[in-house]
Amino acid sequence: MEETWLPQPDLDNIDVCTVLGALADPVRLRIARELRARGEAICSGLDLPVKVSTVSHHMTQLRLAGVVSTRLVGTARPSRLREADLEQRFPGLLDAILNAAPGA
Repeated sequence: MEETWLPQPDLDNIDVCTVLGALADPVRLRIARELRARGEAICSGLDLPVKVSTVSHHMTQLRLAGVVSTRLVGTARPSRLREADLEQRFPGLLDAILNAAPGA
């Protein structure tokens, strides 16, 4: 069975300012860090201090910025970081952001 993925920007169309803007939000940064640790997760599976609907909104913003990929599995929408893509497009950027100390 072929997997279905939600639309996301092509690698060549991902803009560094858009990525930085998406990850500047504390909730989205925390989502990215959790996805890196877990590999893949659905919105309700993340340990965040906001409602699932808010997590869903942030996940959409991350996908539109090119930071995550989201696939459809029944009614679930598991997402994962586009680590390899972002490393290819902006070497070292994602590591620098996700490894920065909180408040740095």
